[in-house]
Amino acid sequence: MGQYITTHEFYHVYTDEPHATRRKEILKKYPEIKQLMGHDWLMSVQVIISVIIQIIVAILLREASWLKLICFAYVIGGTINHTLSLALHELTHNLAFGHSRPMSNRILGFFANLPLGVPASITLKKYHLDHHRFQGDTIYDTDIPTRLEVFLFSSRIGKLIFLILMPLLYSFRPIFILPKAIHLLEIVNLIIAFMFNSLMFYFFGGKTLSYFLLSTALGLSLHPISGHFIAEHYVFQQGYETYSYYGPLNAITYNVGYHNEHHDFPYIPGRNLPKVRKIAAEYYDYLPSYTSWIKVLYDFVTNDNVGPWARMTRPTKIGHIQVPSQQEYEQQFQNTVNQPKKQD
Repeated sequence: MGQYITTHEFYHVYTDEPHATRRKEILKKYPEIKQLMGHDWLMSVQVIISVIIQIIVAILLREASWLKLICFAYVIGGTINHTLSLALHELTHNLAFGHSRPMSNRILGFFANLPLGVPASITLKKYHLDHHRFQGDTIYDTDIPTRLEVFLFSSRIGKLIFLILMPLLYSFRPIFILPKAIHLLEIVNLIIAFMFNSLMFYFFGGKTLSYFLLSTALGLSLHPISGHFIAEHYVFQQGYETYSYYGPLNAITYNVGYHNEHHDFPYIPGRNLPKVRKIAAEYYDYLPSYTSWIKVLYDFVTNDNVGPWARMTRPTKIGHIQVPSQQEYEQQFQNTVNQPKKQD
């Protein structure tokens, strides 16, 4: 995979991220893609079923041995809780009920958050949209590992530990490197999560609550679905900073693997992203992609040319440009894609 890298340094680039330019080109050539934008209320059905399954399994395991509890938490609970975390990702873009019903999306987010054991729905939205607006920004894209993480986790053993600690790193990195004011809805999210956890513990005991927490900890660490954390933006092939995954796990993960398509069109629901690739195939078929998240995890650990440093970074533009708020960004995006096509 190329020359061995002896210095663990980020890939510093001074060009804009590729998605805005590709979006404009695709919309100019295929304006019908605008019809794929909107929302997908059917995702709420998957969320409701997933939450119900998790609660039932947790109750059934209230008297199970710890070994059985851990096994179920990894295989079943970890899979479901990771898909629920990806439902929260969809909801940061208001893809369940649309931009006209933001509170409906937030309420579904609170519900999807219940089996996770920790409040995440609102905080994820607060930081995730920055990842889209400022992809690769050395300050505002908190998806990029810190230099401390690069220092600690660059050996093969270190990279394995990095994957195991992924839930903690992704949870606390944004809070430490880019602290933001606490939103009222974050407090609401915290209260709901605390009340749910308390009720589960009171009526069904500590193992039921432990099942939820273990499902999140195990499902978002060294788990097959966690391959998407690495596959999305870690540079395995120089010159490319976003990668798609076209494998079977997309079926239960809201097509999060279609990541180039998602960054090009963040307001197209996951269910429609395969249609984007089909319509504009010439824009995506030449890009490097994956068919196995497990192999991505294996290659990340064993390939000495890849590690926490393998990310493209850009100098921050904050201070040099007027930065829109999240609401203004969403409105500007909608205005851009809804511009009428000029007549020749």
